[in-house]
Amino acid sequence: MRLIRGRAGGTALTGTLYERGEDAPSFSGAPDEDAPYVWVCDSFYEVESGGQRQRIDGKTVNVAFESPVAHGFETRERAIAGARDHLRTQFARLGVSEADVAIEVVEQEPDAHSGSVP
Repeated sequence: MRLIRGRAGGTALTGTLYERGEDAPSFSGAPDEDAPYVWVCDSFYEVESGGQRQRIDGKTVNVAFESPVAHGFETRERAIAGARDHLRTQFARLGVSEADVAIEVVEQEPDAHSGSVP
């Protein structure tokens, strides 16, 4: 299992990459359980009112969250590339340049995962 985190504008978004042999979560819209690599992460966008207030790049924005995104991939390389694209896209939706998003990949032991992503 790998946590893949994007940081930009003073905040972060973290998703989880479940790898071959690990039990990815199952929920409506989850990818085919035969996919060897499954990426799960929130999606969000800026709204004029409502949502959750978040401080990004020194300004306060209202952020609305969508259902978690789950994608299946055939290779680890494609899964990590897809995760990077997803994270950059989420920050771009809030007006943060994709080039300003720092991404880190952290390998986790499956039993060290408490069921929630930091």
